[in-house]
Amino acid sequence: MTVHKGAAGYDELSRAAQQWRCELPEDALAGRNILVTGAGDGIGAAAARTFACFGANVILLGRSRGKLEQVFDWIEGNTATQAVIVPCDLEHLNSDATAALHDSIADTYGDLHGLLHNASRLGPRVPLAHYPIEEWQRVMQTNVTAPFVLTQALFDLLDAPAYSCVINTSSGVGRQGRAYWGAYSVSKFATEGFSEILADETETAGRIHVFSVNPGGTRTTMRAAAYPAEDPQTLPVAEQHMDLYVYLMRGPRNGANLPATGTHIEARDWQG
Repeated sequence: MTVHKGAAGYDELSRAAQQWRCELPEDALAGRNILVTGAGDGIGAAAARTFACFGANVILLGRSRGKLEQVFDWIEGNTATQAVIVPCDLEHLNSDATAALHDSIADTYGDLHGLLHNASRLGPRVPLAHYPIEEWQRVMQTNVTAPFVLTQALFDLLDAPAYSCVINTSSGVGRQGRAYWGAYSVSKFATEGFSEILADETETAGRIHVFSVNPGGTRTTMRAAAYPAEDPQTLPVAEQHMDLYVYLMRGPRNGANLPATGTHIEARDWQG
């Protein structure tokens, strides 16, 4: 499997790429500008590094400046792309912050070709009858309201290129409710609805393509918090899903057979 030369310093990606389900040229994302939320850890960090390896300029958005700086330093040291850090707590996202982000992206990059809504808050695993209202509001703000606000604020930048891609991170509990998953499950049902509505509203123009992706069980900090008794070594690392993410962000180059906009994709079942 061919990957960008920057992956030579990314052992997890190099190993995972040997099992990828589609061929991706090393310049698959060259010239593309992609914003990743939750870019400091887990799937977000893996996506940010991978996108940069394939040539994309990545806007790294997350709560922890220290974690973002680690990802930024790796990208700077291993790729020839232009990354920027945007420290932002999505629980406190407001119109001033999104306006400033919009103007910064427009001034630095011009267009925006991709938006990966990856940041999520798990919340407590308790019955609804005992679910803390403040925690419910925090989960819904991070997982539902913030992606809407960001997408709306950046819509004109996404609508400018011939192809742009919005990926909303979903979950199995966003398709089938499960006891004790509370606000997280409800937020992922909302994510599915948000994806379908946005896809339907943009389908005619045909420039913005929207997908919801369920990564499934993946070796991340959030997964460990949700399933503390689970052996993480039995789970795939985030890099094993990155062929799907690059494929969607790349778009219809060289006749790629993309899923229809609005499609819900199970990462483990996807075949490129």
